[in-house]
Amino acid sequence: MLFQAASKQCHNGNPMRAFFVPFIQDALRSAGIETDKDILIEKPTEKKFGDFSTNIALLLAKELKKNPRTLAGEIMEHFAFPEGTVVKTDVAGPGFINFHLEPAFIMRTVRDVLSEGESFGSNPAGKGQGAIVEYVSANPTGPLTVGRGRGGVLGDCIANLLETQGYDVTREYYFNDAGRQMQILAESVRYRYLEQCGMTVDFPESHYQGDYIRNIAETLFIEHGDELAKSESLSVFKETAEGIIFDSIRKTLARLSITHDSFFNEHTLYKAEEGGISPNQAVIEALDAKGFISKFDNATWFLTTKLGQEKDKVLIKSSGDPSYRLPDIAYHVTKFNRGFSLMVNVFGADHIDEYPDVNEALKILGYDTGRIRVAINQFVTTTVGGQTIKMSTRKGNADLLDDLIDDVGADATRLFFIMRSKDSHLNFDIDLAKKQSKDNPVFYLQYAHARICSLMRMAGNEIGFNADSATGEGLDVLDSEVEIELASALLDYPDVIQSCLRFLEPQKMVEYLHGIAELFHKFYQECPILKADPAIRTARLELSLCVRRVLRNGFTILGISAPESM
Repeated sequence: MLFQAASKQCHNGNPMRAFFVPFIQDALRSAGIETDKDILIEKPTEKKFGDFSTNIALLLAKELKKNPRTLAGEIMEHFAFPEGTVVKTDVAGPGFINFHLEPAFIMRTVRDVLSEGESFGSNPAGKGQGAIVEYVSANPTGPLTVGRGRGGVLGDCIANLLETQGYDVTREYYFNDAGRQMQILAESVRYRYLEQCGMTVDFPESHYQGDYIRNIAETLFIEHGDELAKSESLSVFKETAEGIIFDSIRKTLARLSITHDSFFNEHTLYKAEEGGISPNQAVIEALDAKGFISKFDNATWFLTTKLGQEKDKVLIKSSGDPSYRLPDIAYHVTKFNRGFSLMVNVFGADHIDEYPDVNEALKILGYDTGRIRVAINQFVTTTVGGQTIKMSTRKGNADLLDDLIDDVGADATRLFFIMRSKDSHLNFDIDLAKKQSKDNPVFYLQYAHARICSLMRMAGNEIGFNADSATGEGLDVLDSEVEIELASALLDYPDVIQSCLRFLEPQKMVEYLHGIAELFHKFYQECPILKADPAIRTARLELSLCVRRVLRNGFTILGISAPESM
C-alpha cells in the first residue's frame, strides 16, 4: 500500500524501530525459525509495557503450532542486544514481546535529530517517482472563498509531505475555463456592462451579483466605451473576467504561500487533436468500445448499472454540454499519460459522489487506479462571537479568504484549516484564531519555538554556548522521566510523517507538534537549564535544540512561520 511504512527499512519511521529488526531476525534463526513475515515494531499504549514491542510470536504461533506466550519466551532466550541498549525484555498479554530501553540509548539515538537537521524525518522512498497533487482548482467565477482555502492548505501540506519522501512533486491547478458556469459569468459581466452603458437590464437572480462583477464591467467600459453593447458575443466578457478573477485567485493563494507548478486548462479537453478527436470524445469512444456507453433521451450515458450501481450517469447532457464526469475522466487520462506514479486529488465535499465514477471509468479503460489517492475536505463555516456567518457565493456576499487572512493572519489561517480532520466539518473560530494565549494552537506552537530561541540567546550571552556547533554528544547524561519522554517523542517524528501520508491527514502533524510543545514546556518548568551543572546544562540545551529542529521541520510541512521572538 502507498505510504505504508516498512519496519525493516532503516530509513522509514522512528529510527529506533529499525534497531530491533536484525536482532529479532537473528534470534529467530538461532531458534531454528525461518519466516518471511514482516517484523512489526510498535509502541505500547502504556509505559509499563516498555518502550517498544513486537507481535512476531503471535504471527508465527499458528504455523509453528505453539502457544504464542511460550514461543515468545523461546525467542527471547536467543536475543543478543548490544550492551547499553536494552534493559530487559518480557512477555505481555497473549504473546507480545516488550522491550525496555536504557535511557542513555534513547538519548544517543536522539542525536539523529541534530545530525540530520532539516532532513530528519525524510526518506528516499519516492525517489525517481513523479507525484502530482491537484488542489484548489476553483472555477474562476469569483474571488476565493474560505471553503476553497481549506482545500488549498490541505493540498499544499500533502505536497510538502510527499517532498520529504523524495517524490518529484508537481502541484497542479485544474483550471475550469469551460462549461455553463463560465457562460453565466460572461453573461453576468455583460449585463453589468450594459448598465454601465446606461441601459436598463433585468439582471437574473441565477447570475453572479458581487461587486467584483461590477468592477470588471467598469473596466471594460473604461477600455471600450459602449462599442461592445452592439455585439452579442460573450468572448471578450468571458476572457476579461477570467483573467482578472484568476489573477486575484493567484494573489490570494500567494498570501498563504500556496503556489502551483502547472495550470491545466479544461477547454483543451474539448479541442480535437490535429487529425484526430478531442480527449473528451476519445473517452466516449473508448468506453463505448467496452460496452459502457448508451444514448437515450438525447443524452450520452455511462452505463454504471453494469457495475452494480442503481442508476446510469450522464456524460453528455441533452443540451450537448458534458457533465463534470467526462472532462474529469479525460483529465485523469492525461495524468497517466504524463507518467505520474502517484496522483493525489484534493476535492471539496461536493465531489464525493462524482470521483468514484471517474475511477470506475479509468479502471474500465485499463488504468491502474491504485495510483490515485483522493482527499475529500468537508465544508467550512466561520464563527464570530459564537455566531455562524452565513454567506452565498452566487449572491456576492461570500465569506472571502482574503478577508479571513486580513483578520487573523496567514499562519492562523493555515493552521486552523488543518487542525481538524479533513473528514469533519470545520468551524473556524475567528476570536480564538486572534488570541495571544495558549488557547490558540498557533500561538502555543510558535511560542514553544520562540522560547527555545530566547533560551539559546541567553545561553550564548551568559556562557558562550554555540547552538550551531552542537552535536548532542553529551545527551546521554540525561535520564529523568520528563527528559526521556521528550526525547522519545522527538524520535516519533518520522512515524508521524508516514501516518500523515497514509491517511492524507496533516492534522496528525498538528496534534503531534502540540504534544511536543506541551512536553517541552513541562521539561522547561521541571528541569533547570542555565543554572544546572555544566554537563547537564549543555545536554539540556542540546535537547532543547532537538525540540526546535523538530518544530521547525514540522512547521515547514504545515507552511507556518517559526518566529524567534514573540
